[in-house]
Amino acid sequence: MTNRKSKIENPKSVVILGAGAWGTALANLAQINGHQVCLWSRQGSQTLETVLSDAEIILSAISMKGVSSVAALVKSFPLSPETIFVTATKGLEPQTTSTPSQIWQTEFPHHPIVVLSGPNLSQEIEQELPAATVVASKNMAAAQMVQLVFSSNRFRVYTNPDPVGVELGGTIKNVIAIAAGVCDGLHLGTNAKAALVTRGLTEMVRIGNIFGAKTETFYGLSGLGDLLATCNSPLSRNYQVGYQLASGKTLIEILAALPGTAEGVNTCRVLMQISQQQNIPIPITEQVYRLLEAEVTPQEALDELMLRDIKPEYNQ
Repeated sequence: MTNRKSKIENPKSVVILGAGAWGTALANLAQINGHQVCLWSRQGSQTLETVLSDAEIILSAISMKGVSSVAALVKSFPLSPETIFVTATKGLEPQTTSTPSQIWQTEFPHHPIVVLSGPNLSQEIEQELPAATVVASKNMAAAQMVQLVFSSNRFRVYTNPDPVGVELGGTIKNVIAIAAGVCDGLHLGTNAKAALVTRGLTEMVRIGNIFGAKTETFYGLSGLGDLLATCNSPLSRNYQVGYQLASGKTLIEILAALPGTAEGVNTCRVLMQISQQQNIPIPITEQVYRLLEAEVTPQEALDELMLRDIKPEYNQ
């Protein structure tokens, strides 16, 4: 009770960058909790300088392709040294293979950066259905402040000290969701889907460990939780990409008709760069990549996965 009361007594000035479905959902959560919220987009009437003038929390919910340019733009305006940055973008930058939080931290090395990620389909949150998420940071005080701003009786927020793992869970699972969509589009059944998602989680851990993420983070909300939500919901744009590829549509056709961005398409390509540089085996991601590049059909991608050399489930 004390925490809920303190949120109202000490309202924060929150700026949400990105007025898409996800940014709008997060803005509504903070606003319901009594905080002063400004939702900014490039197409809006308010200038960025105006909305940032008193910002205590700046949350980025923009698509991956816009993160670097918006971060550089924000840097050109004066900010309080106490301002907390929150990133709710899921993706990797193709040129640098950087995560969104790494981009923000580079631009703002002396500010706390918090990653927000979890099984959070924005349409369900807008419908006020219950959900949970994770806020992760190396600065636990900053994570706890963000936790207070967004927590409610319909949106449960946990803290986590592993921002890299939380961020990568939300990013890599989008690629596995494309594969899950293919699986359902081909009507391969429950056994196949369960195997795919489980082995996909193994792939997520393998990549995450290279980046220094903790294995246990991937078994939490931002890893397994987000993976289950995205691989099982037609509301997921990445799932839709896979499902429609399996139905015979081309990637160009699918993306042209898709509302919003399917970040898994770009993420898949960046993961292949990382795999080649670090020599990491990521068989599911590799077949999704070949499918997106029209090098294989959905059925051929499945055959490649099923006919791989047999091996132990875990490396000893």
